[in-house]
Amino acid sequence: MTVQTHISGGIEYLDRPGQSDDPVLVLLHGIGSNATSYEPFLDHIAPDFRVIVWNAPGYGGSEPLAKDWPQAADYAEALKSLLDRLGLDRVLLVGHSLGTLIAATFATAHPDRVAHLLLASPALGHGVTPGSPLSAAAQKRLDDLAALGAEKFAEARAARLVFEPDANPDLVARVRDAMSRVSSPGYDMAVRMLASGRLLDDASRLAVPTDVIVGSEDVVTPPEAARKTYAAIPEAVRGTFTEVPSAGHALYQQAPEAFALALASMTSPVS
Repeated sequence: MTVQTHISGGIEYLDRPGQSDDPVLVLLHGIGSNATSYEPFLDHIAPDFRVIVWNAPGYGGSEPLAKDWPQAADYAEALKSLLDRLGLDRVLLVGHSLGTLIAATFATAHPDRVAHLLLASPALGHGVTPGSPLSAAAQKRLDDLAALGAEKFAEARAARLVFEPDANPDLVARVRDAMSRVSSPGYDMAVRMLASGRLLDDASRLAVPTDVIVGSEDVVTPPEAARKTYAAIPEAVRGTFTEVPSAGHALYQQAPEAFALALASMTSPVS
């Protein structure tokens, strides 16, 4: 099916039509990625799903947020505004890495808008108070991007997202290409949001069916973090935990079949 690129209210998104608009699957990318990283994976998604993949504020053709240090809630409200403009009242929502912070915040604030939630390779956030010094890991991201430029920054980081990178050069190249497109101020804002993120707090407040998936060889957001996220979800809505063998952080790219299976198991909207 033809994937179309649109801009609405300053947010760029990909739209792959489905055989029906019910359910609609919404995909959120990670901090070093963008909507195009999902394009090869779309062939693995059943044709009955209409799929929306956004470029988060400050990524691709999306305008950055107004705040210098935005919170996950600010990105979640940008997502709500996009869904409102598209007339999507209730969706299946998937967040990968940084996208899990946005997805979980959105689901806690607007549980009526989410039929089912999938947290993939969840980023816990660093819990820093906005305006205080960044965590060392977050500050290094900003320093490295400023010192190296986007292309060399991506070259230095991309292989870490892939399990057995030497055996998967094409995948590393795809990850590197997406990462080389990050730019200021969007990336800087996302880093600050990650630094102040508290995924476990939001996970404990979830009231929608929620699954968690992670690669067994993920060294960026390791399985231990995913298990903490899963344990924090209230038992009444805690769904399936999946640990995908021989897969790294670039999960939907390295293990598309397993990721697609996790999507297929997400329930359709219910009343």
